[in-house]
Amino acid sequence: MAKNKLQLPPLKNKKPVWASLGFMGLGQLLFQQQYVKGAFYTLIELLVLINSHHFIKAITGLITLGDPQPDLPIRQRPNSIFMMVEGIIFLILLALFILLYISNVRDAIKTQRNYERTGHYPGTRAFMSSLADTSFAVVGLSPAMLMILFFVVLPLVFSAMLAFTNYSSPHHIPPANTVDWVGVENFQTLAGRSLWAGAFGRTALWTVLWATLATTTCYVGGLLIALALINKNIRFPNFFRVVYILPYAVPAMLSLMVWRNLLNGQFGPINRMLMEWGWISQPIHWLSDFTLARTSMVVVNLWLGFPYFMMLITGVMTSVPKDLYEASQIDGANPRVQFFKITMPLVLYQTMPLFIMSFSYNLNNFGAVYFLTGGGPTDLATTQSGAGATDILMSWMYKLTLDLRQYNIAAVLSILVFLVIAPFAIYNFSRTKAFKEGEL
Repeated sequence: MAKNKLQLPPLKNKKPVWASLGFMGLGQLLFQQQYVKGAFYTLIELLVLINSHHFIKAITGLITLGDPQPDLPIRQRPNSIFMMVEGIIFLILLALFILLYISNVRDAIKTQRNYERTGHYPGTRAFMSSLADTSFAVVGLSPAMLMILFFVVLPLVFSAMLAFTNYSSPHHIPPANTVDWVGVENFQTLAGRSLWAGAFGRTALWTVLWATLATTTCYVGGLLIALALINKNIRFPNFFRVVYILPYAVPAMLSLMVWRNLLNGQFGPINRMLMEWGWISQPIHWLSDFTLARTSMVVVNLWLGFPYFMMLITGVMTSVPKDLYEASQIDGANPRVQFFKITMPLVLYQTMPLFIMSFSYNLNNFGAVYFLTGGGPTDLATTQSGAGATDILMSWMYKLTLDLRQYNIAAVLSILVFLVIAPFAIYNFSRTKAFKEGEL
């Protein structure tokens, strides 16, 4: 049976609590001789009351997003996006105020309970001393928490809210036009039968396929190279390691742009070389054909990504105790059995979390698409939706925002991508030592 929790005695004098509940800091000032603390709480509520009209105006604007006023000049019309951002800011401030209000009441209860136990209230000097000792972490982290609220939480909330509006070109771009709340209409559009739904299904399927192929090929390629270099019959293995690590050492953006020129269907060196050797008679459209463009993406990504897994797997295999292999040889195990029974299980155990992390990274691998194929090739359907044959969800969101200005659809995609990526991130974090043991 669970132990009963310790029941605290009821307060004999509840006036300080009721006073702090009625107005922040009043109980501390009038009854508990906590003048510095009470003045701080009271000043906060006074500032909120003085600026209450700003709170009401901002939250009202967040609810309505402004009324259309076509008779006014464009600069004087209500800007729905500014109103949304302002409303979110004041909602964050209101949430902080509510937390402070709760803290004010709890502090009044705690102080009164200590008084009824000890018979005296702590003075200002004792309060300042306890603030330096017990509340140093809270006070020290407060600026960082405020920065996180306004530079991390605010953009995330704003992006999520856009998914429930009609913020898109050409009819709902402020300040010329207002933006309206449409509920889950954008989600229904992507789930129904429309141009956007078809583009979403096609792009989402290719995104998952791309992430699977890109991660698997790099992992298998790195494993094979690591096995080859760890073989005792290979001469100068360190030289080959340096050569193989070069694609990973060069910035990926530069490598992808070089490959884009190499695979150019009109004047690319690869086509010219193959034609001079007589292997082909017509140029191959590496980046203009749907199938070849996707294949080229996977192959180039393999060239860029296998060195990472090569180094990782080499480190794992060199750390395997040699006694295991010697004991298995005594039992009659050949190299093939040793690989599948000893090497591979240990390598998978050590590298599987990184394999999953790499898979989640490739789901958002914007650079591999943008700098190599630009999302192309395209046809009529892909041109209208903005989603090319090699576009993944991340690159499609980029086009929706910068090219087509369909911010609402891009916001929906960002939410869907988050719902897919978050489980992988949580899984990898839960595997870390800091999460399991509470230390680095």
